[in-house]
Amino acid sequence: MSQAPAPAPQGRVLVIAGSDSGGGAGIQADIKTITALGGYAATAITAVTVQNTLGVTGVHPIPLDIIAAQARAVLDDIGADAIKTGMLGDAAVVETVAAAIDHAGQIPAVVDPVMVAKGGAPLLAEAAIGAVKSLMIPRAALLTPNAPEAAALTGLTVETTDDLRRAGEALLALGAKAVLMKGGHVAGDRVVDVLMTTDGETTFEGERIETRHTHGTGCTLASACATGLAQGLPLEQAVARAWNYVHEAMLRAPGLGGGHGPLDHGWTLRA
Repeated sequence: MSQAPAPAPQGRVLVIAGSDSGGGAGIQADIKTITALGGYAATAITAVTVQNTLGVTGVHPIPLDIIAAQARAVLDDIGADAIKTGMLGDAAVVETVAAAIDHAGQIPAVVDPVMVAKGGAPLLAEAAIGAVKSLMIPRAALLTPNAPEAAALTGLTVETTDDLRRAGEALLALGAKAVLMKGGHVAGDRVVDVLMTTDGETTFEGERIETRHTHGTGCTLASACATGLAQGLPLEQAVARAWNYVHEAMLRAPGLGGGHGPLDHGWTLRA
């Protein structure tokens, strides 16, 4: 007796980002996250990085025409219900990815403005920040900066939750449809993230998890949000599910590596 076919995945997400050889962040974390939440992940890789939990020791950029061709190949055949962007590297890549988003048509783009790896290695040229502001932020259905990224994009000091709100208002003014201001870098016993739109805000708050296993949290959260949007969830519900998914993935971290360890992206498959 043959088995019934598995149900088709719901929610196609095209991820345009860099690869992480250690599997904890970047494209690898994105694919794991989207799959764990029931979506279908396709990719356009912008760079191959040499990294593990101890840091990034090498970056090999992918040629611009290959980045564009990967995105077109996915969009013209498989299609996408959402796009998620991560490591872009330099201004030329930003321009290429902005064009790919336009080619995709009217689907939501979740923009994670990746600037620095968890271990401190730069992943976005300083000269490219202006391109992110002018090209990526206006195309973002959801922008997901942490405090240092928000400070770099706005020129504001971002050290408190109220600072996050002020920076969020500035990012909305630059054209983002919504911003999820991440509070992990803000000091305190509790972590407060603030989802902001022109209609108001929603906060997500929890006890700070004291752990070294935080590698890829930003990539994971943004991909989880993109999956929810691709599956048709309202923005607030998509972010809430993503926030809870990342929180549990941190709690269940497998304890790998000697530095900033990865999360347990597959916990939903065993729950």
